[in-house]
Amino acid sequence: MLREPPDATDLLATARDVLLNELLPALPAEKAFAARMVANAMAIAAREAAQDDAWQGAALAHMGGDVRTFAAAIRAGAHDPGTPRHTEVATLLDDVTRARCAVSAPKVIAR
Repeated sequence: MLREPPDATDLLATARDVLLNELLPALPAEKAFAARMVANAMAIAAREAAQDDAWQGAALAHMGGDVRTFAAAIRAGAHDPGTPRHTEVATLLDDVTRARCAVSAPKVIAR
């Protein structure tokens, strides 16, 4: 598909800016929290739209292609400390957590 500017990220940023700077000040105080939640959701959606999704395919491949089976193996202790793949799996889970936090809570990983 041939996209033209502005892209989804730009549209969300512009809409969020209008919400926070023009609409929010005009809203009654009891609606401010809801408006800020919408603004936060827009920021998350913009970061997700801008993120390269390649990490998901790579992570899934390292998990053997099935997240549920991978999770079950972790719960069963297959990757506990001292097992052959422990370090690899711990690094993978750290990478996945950081990629997800980059979208949902970037301030957390910036610390």
